[in-house]
Amino acid sequence: MTKIRKAVLPVAGLGTRVLPATKAIPKEMMPVVDRPALQYVVDEAREAGIEHFVFVTGRNKGAIEDYFDRAYELESSLRDRNKLDILEKLTSELPKAGSTSFVRQQSPLGLGHAIWCARDVIGDEPFAILLPDVLVKAKKSCLAQMVDAYEDVGGNIIAVDEVPMDRVSSYGVIAPKKAGDDSKLIEMSGMVEKPARDKAPSNLKITGRYILQPEVMQLLSDQAAGAGGEIQLTDAMARLMEVQSFHALKYEGQDYDCGSKYGYFEAFTAYALDHPEIADEARALIQRLAKNE
Repeated sequence: MTKIRKAVLPVAGLGTRVLPATKAIPKEMMPVVDRPALQYVVDEAREAGIEHFVFVTGRNKGAIEDYFDRAYELESSLRDRNKLDILEKLTSELPKAGSTSFVRQQSPLGLGHAIWCARDVIGDEPFAILLPDVLVKAKKSCLAQMVDAYEDVGGNIIAVDEVPMDRVSSYGVIAPKKAGDDSKLIEMSGMVEKPARDKAPSNLKITGRYILQPEVMQLLSDQAAGAGGEIQLTDAMARLMEVQSFHALKYEGQDYDCGSKYGYFEAFTAYALDHPEIADEARALIQRLAKNE
């Protein structure tokens, strides 16, 4: 079984749900406590053994490439001021030389098109996809859990988690091959985008983490436009499901949608309450603000 070495991170989106902040900064670079949201996603992938990161970028996303590069003036200043602990933290998080690729999605043609833009870097290897809008807080990273599942069953793996049935119409959900299957790793028969409650095949929403076989790239190359006039990754996955196995993994952890204002606030709060330097102060502040309501 081929090891999962590469991950695609589509970062070309405009971040319209969190405007006006994203007029000045890419949504992926918005800070969650003391680091950009994107850093948490990269850390998740590193824990899973990812060796090469493919960032699919767009216009005005140069800050992302700069962030994952050396900052010689800053490093020199920290060294001169003997702030070596901060310098060590900065340099330890840098990717290894040659372990990142940046490809441009020149037109906003959808998630499927963004993934297809990474085809030459991915080649004929299975690969991971991490949507950077979504942060997953977990003891063992979500993608690491998925890699473990992949090593057991192979094929294609999609991360899912349960939502109340009255909210399924807001998400893409999976259809289990066996009705009522409540196991942790579920064989899939399909996916449904934003189903009505009475027609939903499950309450397991797709989280934004995937392990896919390289054949999906060929399907994306001729995938017709779908919902919203865009090339949808789910449409190509549905075609791939006709010839390859798909499993949904109910991962352990909590996801946060940083692409929305409330989701971003929720993520910021959750990570602040778990931060080793400010957790106590953050908790006290929240309690004090709650009492003032």
